[in-house]
Amino acid sequence: MAFSLAIIILLGLLSDHIFKRLKLPGLVGMLLVGVLLGPYVFNMMDPAMMAVSSDFRMIALIVILLRAGLETRKDTLNRIGKTALLMSSVPAIFEGAVITLIAPGLLGISYLEAAILGSIIAAVSPAVVVPFMIKFIEDKRGTNKGIPTLILAASSVDDVFVIVVFSMLLGMYAGTNTNYFMKLLEIPVSIVLGIGIGVVAGFILYKLFIRYKPRATKKGMTVLGAAVLLTWIEEELKPFLPVSALLGVMTIGFVLLEKSESIAHTISRKLSKIWVFAEILLFVLVGAQVNIHVAWDAGLAGAAVIFIGLVARSIGTYISVMGTDLNLKERLFCVISYIPKATVQAAIGAIPLSAGVKSGDVILAVAVLSILLTAPLGALGIDISGKKFLSSGQ
Repeated sequence: MAFSLAIIILLGLLSDHIFKRLKLPGLVGMLLVGVLLGPYVFNMMDPAMMAVSSDFRMIALIVILLRAGLETRKDTLNRIGKTALLMSSVPAIFEGAVITLIAPGLLGISYLEAAILGSIIAAVSPAVVVPFMIKFIEDKRGTNKGIPTLILAASSVDDVFVIVVFSMLLGMYAGTNTNYFMKLLEIPVSIVLGIGIGVVAGFILYKLFIRYKPRATKKGMTVLGAAVLLTWIEEELKPFLPVSALLGVMTIGFVLLEKSESIAHTISRKLSKIWVFAEILLFVLVGAQVNIHVAWDAGLAGAAVIFIGLVARSIGTYISVMGTDLNLKERLFCVISYIPKATVQAAIGAIPLSAGVKSGDVILAVAVLSILLTAPLGALGIDISGKKFLSSGQ
């Protein structure tokens, strides 16, 4: 596994440098390196590395979500709350519904299978979106209207919403006696409980830091350890209560910022150094999950489903930001920011196949293809539109 880690770091850094020299987002290069190194192309990854890939990716995602929380102010959240709630569900509903209607004709699958596919495809990728939003916050692009924070908050809740809908549909396919009202109730419950445990954890950490005054590095490691612990709590409580640990992770940062800006900024600086390594792990290992042979099987019909779904998603996103004080360019930026797919599709794309869904192979193929098409395109679009459409220095 040491060799795999070495080539991930070295080739990840090299690809990041090359793509940035080409005026392209570095993460696109890292994703490409992951695809090439992964088991479906040159197979240069140790199986042990692939076995712990999901854990590494989760830790890397936690690092960037902690940084997101440490940059999220209360007054900004108050301004964007209603719009964030709309963006967390409306775009996904539009995209999922349209895929449900068109996929049977294009892919030859049933409407229920199409709905399952739609619920997988409809999730935005925090792994791709959040790093850009953090960069825009640091550069003070769009921060006067809270645009990066809006997308940070909405994209996190978007995943909670989509995964709950996915589990409902999978239960319907399996014929299990599912209480759909209770399933839908999991969405607000998981959000509230996630935020709740984040508040408690953040407050405890603040008290510990005030009392014992550890060095900055120890503060950063303590916060990271506590955030990882929240994901364990989520798993332990899953049979009994739904908890969104990732929202809890962001909340820890938010609480620390509200309690002490100096502590929050100190921890954020330490996490930014960890992110240099975590970013490489995250995107290379996401790329390694992509089976390009499976994606190829989706063909033009799969690409058409993804493209039409994105059009519907874009309409839903635009509707969500109507009635706000955002101008046309800023609304278009929000639309573009909701394009990338990677994290959820890589995590649950294969579940229908393993669960015995008849068209599980088709669903997996389209899910993988959606990563290949939208992650690089979305990353490039966010990078360019953010610099052109968002005002800076405010």
